[in-house]
Amino acid sequence: MAKFGKKYNQAIKLVEANKPYPILEALELAKKTSTTKFDATVEVAFNLNVDPRHADQQIRGAVVLPKGTGKTQKILVLTNTKEADAKEAGADFVGGKDLIEKIQKENWFDFDVIIATPDIMAELGKIGKILGPKGLMPNPKTGTVTPDVKKAIEDVKKGKVEYRVDKNGNIHAIVGKTSFATDALKANYDVIFDTIRRAKPAAVKGAYIKNIAVSTTMGPGIKVLIEL
Repeated sequence: MAKFGKKYNQAIKLVEANKPYPILEALELAKKTSTTKFDATVEVAFNLNVDPRHADQQIRGAVVLPKGTGKTQKILVLTNTKEADAKEAGADFVGGKDLIEKIQKENWFDFDVIIATPDIMAELGKIGKILGPKGLMPNPKTGTVTPDVKKAIEDVKKGKVEYRVDKNGNIHAIVGKTSFATDALKANYDVIFDTIRRAKPAAVKGAYIKNIAVSTTMGPGIKVLIEL
């Protein structure tokens, strides 16, 4: 059986097991039960009635949070044609084949997001096995493969988060930080919830969203009342 620290054990007492809380109450409780000294991340987890083995049920995309994520992300732009645009838009690193080789040979990962233009994808695909497991491989569905690098960089800086269903039908996404006002967290949650809701595959019958929970870094999970 897993052993938890004293702070976690105190925090879990504030959460009524299996009770679905209205979202505002759940977010307030998540902030209250945060056990870290730093500004913890608030996350939401959706358990969906989907079978990701089918291509039409592999839910994936990205959404810009209206209140941001509270996190500054380092952006790498890989391109053969849009270097000037990327630098002007404030990318942290800009390059082409040279930086792809640096990742491959030096195990360099001093960045959080990769944005790539279509012209370099053939080269980038060669290290897909390195980037894929880390969740760093650019994808058109998330807006990270695009000729419009300025907009892509702008979206990341505004607070774009990616989401992707795992093999068990779960999606995890950042909602913000515990320092955010509860209303700000709810504004972000509402956008994520609506995005996931609208992504329901046509093949899914019956209840689509089975469970929702919010939590903070190292904090307990809090069940959310599903309000469609």
